[in-house]
Amino acid sequence: MVTIKEIANKSGFSQATVSRLLNGDESLSIAEDTRKAIIRSALSLGYDRSNIKTPIDRIGLLFWMSESEELQDLYFKQLRESLEKYAKLSNMDLIAIKKTTKLADLPSDINGFIGVGGFRSDEMHALKKKYKRGVILEINPEPELFDTVRPDTDRSVAVAIQSFLNKGYQSIGFIGGSHYHPDLQIEEEDSRERVFRQELIRRDLYQEHYMFTGGPFSVDNGYTLAKRLIDNCREDLPEAILVASDTLSVGVLQAFNEAAINIPNDIELLSINDNDIAKFVSPPLSTFRIDVNEMAKSAIDLLLEQLVHPRTITKTVLIGTELVIRKSFQP
Repeated sequence: MVTIKEIANKSGFSQATVSRLLNGDESLSIAEDTRKAIIRSALSLGYDRSNIKTPIDRIGLLFWMSESEELQDLYFKQLRESLEKYAKLSNMDLIAIKKTTKLADLPSDINGFIGVGGFRSDEMHALKKKYKRGVILEINPEPELFDTVRPDTDRSVAVAIQSFLNKGYQSIGFIGGSHYHPDLQIEEEDSRERVFRQELIRRDLYQEHYMFTGGPFSVDNGYTLAKRLIDNCREDLPEAILVASDTLSVGVLQAFNEAAINIPNDIELLSINDNDIAKFVSPPLSTFRIDVNEMAKSAIDLLLEQLVHPRTITKTVLIGTELVIRKSFQP
């Protein structure tokens, strides 16, 4: 077991200073170079990182989306909160940086970053020049530059379709948003929509008039898309609908309730995310749970791995989902 004395001898600083630093004494005032030297010495000797009570690394959280976008999709708000929690548990000092910050103005004294939101390819290359280590959550336009963590929602879509087919449904609809492509400056098809089309085309069950997509992943847009479905298909409603996110689903349920369309008696509905709100709407949503805590933990772990054991290759981690059954769909 590595002792304080051994760390003091290696770093060249007193045992008192080493002890106060490693135990998180906030009254201790030392130079940043001294702090780094002591921590490097401790880690090089094999001192347990979890026993160091002061922040070891300064990490940037690049939240590349507007506040309104974050508030519209509760998933990203929960993701940010989870990242902050797991960074603290890993002795990381997480510095939040908003999209309005110019890349040239990003701090140079951070050890790495975690990125959330829509990054352009040129921004990725600029970040690589500035920082060697980073992890991108969700959509990574340059996966050969930085690690990636994303939920396996493609698999969720395939399982949802199979769940509908197992009940004998042949007319299946889809409601989903789109993503803004920062390089092309256009709205592009979300992967959940693409997989949905592919799966039904493969089974010769695809029906374009049951597809209602585009716009943000917001409650208001879910309501608007559902209203279009009702107006266009009132006399020929689908038997089941997959909605690409719980936030959209809240608006979808509002529109169906107004039109006296009963979920699940008239249409069964599956959603994706399992946000906190999913269990409180009427009816409570059957939805694929994206484990936001696991997403955040995996991102922190990948960045920590890069800091402790640098590598030249990047990794992509897919986080599986779990179907949570409530009232909007019963298998």
